[in-house]
Amino acid sequence: MSRAQLSGNDLFGVYVHWPFCASKCPYCDFNSHVHRGAFDEESYVEAYEREIAHAASLAPGRVVQSIFFGGGTPSLMSPWAVERIIDAIARHWTVETRAEITLEANPTSVEVERFKGFRGAGVNRVSLGVQSLREKPLAELGRRHSVEEAVAAVRIAQSVFERSSFDLIYARPHQTLEDWEDELKEALWLAKGHISLYQLTIEQGTRYFDLHQAGKLKMPDEDLAADFYEMTQELTAQAGMPAYEISNHARPGQESQHNLLYWRYGEYAGIGPGAHGRLLINNQRHATAAELLPFDWQKKVVAQGHGMVVDDVLTWEEQGDEFLVMGLRLREGISPQRFTALSGRKINQRQIDDLKGYGFVETLPNGNIRVTDRGWPVLDAVVADLAA
Repeated sequence: MSRAQLSGNDLFGVYVHWPFCASKCPYCDFNSHVHRGAFDEESYVEAYEREIAHAASLAPGRVVQSIFFGGGTPSLMSPWAVERIIDAIARHWTVETRAEITLEANPTSVEVERFKGFRGAGVNRVSLGVQSLREKPLAELGRRHSVEEAVAAVRIAQSVFERSSFDLIYARPHQTLEDWEDELKEALWLAKGHISLYQLTIEQGTRYFDLHQAGKLKMPDEDLAADFYEMTQELTAQAGMPAYEISNHARPGQESQHNLLYWRYGEYAGIGPGAHGRLLINNQRHATAAELLPFDWQKKVVAQGHGMVVDDVLTWEEQGDEFLVMGLRLREGISPQRFTALSGRKINQRQIDDLKGYGFVETLPNGNIRVTDRGWPVLDAVVADLAA
């Protein structure tokens, strides 16, 4: 198999970024914006349609396996807007009959009829930003919904869509292992097929970062954070939803296909303000990014047909590094042969052997290298060693 064949893997998806939120959470560093006042949703959707056409001109003939509406809060969109964007994608590319089409939602924007509208528009999977099943942490995290609303939203999603998931944040300030054990068991009872569990991280540019810098937000130390992680792995495995990625857990067949596309280093078009993409153009992998500010992005699309402000051709070394960063998050691991095809070099066997000596990586029967349970808490260090 040639380098060109190995560098791609026939995985293609479309990420659609909707940047608007009802409020900004103190831990969030995503490109999300609170907009108040009049809003012409129709003209805004037209900008998405134009940018989709531009992306298709760069990467024609692709078969779309997944579409993901992220944000921001895409559930604030009108169902007709979602349908028009899906239709635009289908006009310019072939969308697989069983393509996964996911929409992120907040429990406060969930209503049965609204969800039925999204289902009618073509969405077949929803991901809910629950974040906690306890009232006090919800308030501290800046969430606008109650526990009761969150549980109701999960049940509505499960009744309307073929597949659903929800997110929780753990290792929060003041949280004990006992607290998390109770909350996680409750969540696993509520979840049907997929759940995402993220340790709280402090990101620069957020309100939590300022509080942490000022000494007003105390986070768990490394040992306690590791205990939280270990407990999470044990309880999810016992519930039949083991980790298939460092923060994502699913029953077999319920994994997020769109996220797997990222982690398997597939190809994807980024549509909307701040959206990133990875496109293979003339056998070169391009890293793209769009204008961050929502209405500046719209102006750029009107003026030039797209809002792209970054279009870099990745070097072999950059592709190899990205492949390691993404793929080693997966339980299935990475193919050393594909790493060589992408980067033009082999992983140093001595570094693999050293990491095996620490119990951080292992080689699977199919030849893939994967990070062990012991290695996952120090994943960044493992990736750095293998990339060196």
